[in-house]
Amino acid sequence: MAAAESIFNRKPLSMKHLLFALSGCLAMAALAQDVPALYQGADLKLGEKLIAENQCDACHIRNVGGNGNGIYRPTGRINSLGLLRGQVEACNTTLNLGFFPEEVTSISAVLNRDHYRFK
Repeated sequence: MAAAESIFNRKPLSMKHLLFALSGCLAMAALAQDVPALYQGADLKLGEKLIAENQCDACHIRNVGGNGNGIYRPTGRINSLGLLRGQVEACNTTLNLGFFPEEVTSISAVLNRDHYRFK
């Protein structure tokens, strides 16, 4: 009972504190809306790390030349979030990289953020 009583004995929050808490909630909601539903919860830092560790850019350079960015064709055959994730999974399978599904999603989310920007 003591714990429940202490909750009721607290002073009410000031309007300043309420507005601060509300603004934080609204900011978090806005950030969540920027991430497509397929990639909600994706670990972008992990995706960046896996891209670097597995030298994805070097493979893309070998395949398309230049700086490798020619492989990212938003208006080409990769034209949706699902197809982008599917292509990363195809690389995973073809190259026997051994990524777990959440790692494929994290890589896909980074590629979408940096190159495709699908909603």
